[in-house]
Amino acid sequence: MYTKGIAVVAITRRGMETAIKIKETLEAAGLSSIVYGPKKYGQYGVVPLEKTIGEFFKDSYSSVDAVVGVMAAGIVIRAVAPLLESKLTDPAVVDVDVEGKFVISLLSGHYGGANELARIIAHGIGGTAVITTASDVTGKQSVDELARILHLQILNPRSLVPVNSAIVNGDRLVVVLIGNTQIPLDKVGCYEVKSANTVREALEEVNSFDAGVLVTSQAIPNDVWPIDEAAKPFTILKTKRVLVGLGARKDSSAESILEAVDLALRQANVTLTNVKKLATVDIKRDSPAMIKAAEQLGKPLEFFSVAALRNVSGMGLSPDSKLVQEKIGVGGVCERAAMLAAGKKAELILKKNKYNGVTVAIATAE
Repeated sequence: MYTKGIAVVAITRRGMETAIKIKETLEAAGLSSIVYGPKKYGQYGVVPLEKTIGEFFKDSYSSVDAVVGVMAAGIVIRAVAPLLESKLTDPAVVDVDVEGKFVISLLSGHYGGANELARIIAHGIGGTAVITTASDVTGKQSVDELARILHLQILNPRSLVPVNSAIVNGDRLVVVLIGNTQIPLDKVGCYEVKSANTVREALEEVNSFDAGVLVTSQAIPNDVWPIDEAAKPFTILKTKRVLVGLGARKDSSAESILEAVDLALRQANVTLTNVKKLATVDIKRDSPAMIKAAEQLGKPLEFFSVAALRNVSGMGLSPDSKLVQEKIGVGGVCERAAMLAAGKKAELILKKNKYNGVTVAIATAE
């Protein structure tokens, strides 16, 4: 989440002071951000804002995961209104008043993470997070929030309104796992979880509730779904391909690599079942520890050349490590390896994490 970065923009002196506090808060939470504002505040590391707010939002809208406007909410609303597309693709938009008293989640509260971002900022600057989504207000987990947390693809987004309405209204909802699909069950809210071997069996389960969520690991064409047999609304969530990028010191053991992967998967809220492959730099091709760990995990291990890794840039990568750059010729391994293994439409869902000499990053792809 927020791997493409967060843009924080302000237009007044007091707003800039609050924006800088927000950046400090985000850094403490491990989130990267850039503050934009009047040129005269450049000494604080602020990038000069040399365009109108409307132009700024238009240019930033698709290039970052979130935009935080430190200004009147009306200004932000007017700037983003022409840009709105879908709750599944719009970035998170958060508004903060110049004094930092209120942090308002305006757009993409669940799937885009604006609600979570508002809470992080409010906690850090001593403000009050303003969340208006019905499921959050009532203390319930929406379907799009579940999809965001577990990195699941929503296949029929039009279903979100009736299914979320059922949740908010206190109706009975079931989550049905189809086939061998697995998800971290501790992240599922107060819903019953069932298993089914086929789509038809899954829909039979849904029909005994008020609404349902079907979770599948297989791509099923729309015309295969027996929609006519569904008497109740349901949302289809599909697991994504998970790719794990690895880096390790020469003296790292297979056990330390296994432990690092386990901890990373837990942190990212994905299961080993959904991991398609591991990836690292080709100088590890003869590493007994890396090879043994891959064998024990039961996953293929892909190797990438330093040149290939070096060609990966941007995409929310962590700052280069001078030590790694000096040793092997590229500023980082695990994030770049994960992104290369994921291929097109890759998303870095867990940036570089270090565990006892082992670095792990996780990417997903549809």
